[in-house]
Amino acid sequence: MVADGPRVRAFEEEFADYCGTSHAVATSNGTTALHTALEALEIGEGDRIVTTPFSFIASSNAIRLAGAEPVFADISRETFNLNPNSVREIVESEDVDAILAVHLYGLPCDIDALSEIAVEYNLDLIEDCAQAHGATYDGQRVGSCGDVACFSFYPTKNMTTGEGGMLTTNDEAVAKRAKSFVNHGRPPEGGYEHVRVGHNFRMTSIAAAIGREQLQSLPEYLSERRANAERFMREIESKTVRTPIVPDDRTHAYHQYTLLTENREELLDYLHENGVGAKVYYPTCIHQQPAYKEFGTTIPIAERVADKVVSIPVHPALSYEEVSQIIATVNEFQDD
Repeated sequence: MVADGPRVRAFEEEFADYCGTSHAVATSNGTTALHTALEALEIGEGDRIVTTPFSFIASSNAIRLAGAEPVFADISRETFNLNPNSVREIVESEDVDAILAVHLYGLPCDIDALSEIAVEYNLDLIEDCAQAHGATYDGQRVGSCGDVACFSFYPTKNMTTGEGGMLTTNDEAVAKRAKSFVNHGRPPEGGYEHVRVGHNFRMTSIAAAIGREQLQSLPEYLSERRANAERFMREIESKTVRTPIVPDDRTHAYHQYTLLTENREELLDYLHENGVGAKVYYPTCIHQQPAYKEFGTTIPIAERVADKVVSIPVHPALSYEEVSQIIATVNEFQDD
């Protein structure tokens, strides 16, 4: 079978085993995985989800596509992830139904603190792991820490299926609803009975076959990313940049290696002039995007960080010499 089938089921089983969850549901991409997760949690019209404004817009778009409303909390200047204190302030003062936490750039959020808030206020906790395949929090792989989690297999991710996504959960009922939703609302066993309104968010067997091979290679890919990141951490000596902060209880998947600098445009120009393909992820916070203009809010730390971040290549295809060139270029940059 080309459109869904045994290869997809095998990929789901292998990915669930990798993450340490009971269930996994393959989808057509990471955004549809997020949308499916919300539908499977029965989140929709009138519900409000606390999330980060500093992320790729898919995290908030999925909330709105499910009929719910994003509520933006601020982030930590150290990790760039949701600040639990900001989340708690919102939860204590407003009516919310869930927390959607993004493990930005491959670094896990403060899962313990967010889980504590979720349990205390009876909220669903959703992990957006689109950039964090293989990252861990206190020895536990992301994707197994919340009520449901979502992964992307876009070509730039730590592993790819060309396009594709995955939902993971330990909740059988959530998994069943997700399997139904991605297949036009049919029950998981199939047939032509449609028990709910759903989408065609299925993964193809071709994508699953690629994903199974990529999953086997993921440990090697992560090892190479981390080796490159460790060299950056040891050898970047420029006082004009701050390298990533990784708390002791977490391992970073290094989808991006992101520096913080007060002179981003000058640093970007210098890196580009010297052949380093640096980029900015993400220059505009979600709440400042034209599609979100009605939110009309200010989120100070996220906005300041968005003006100061720049990511340098860390991917596994880099040679030793290319990593050396990146380090030398960053170190040579002078803040005039």
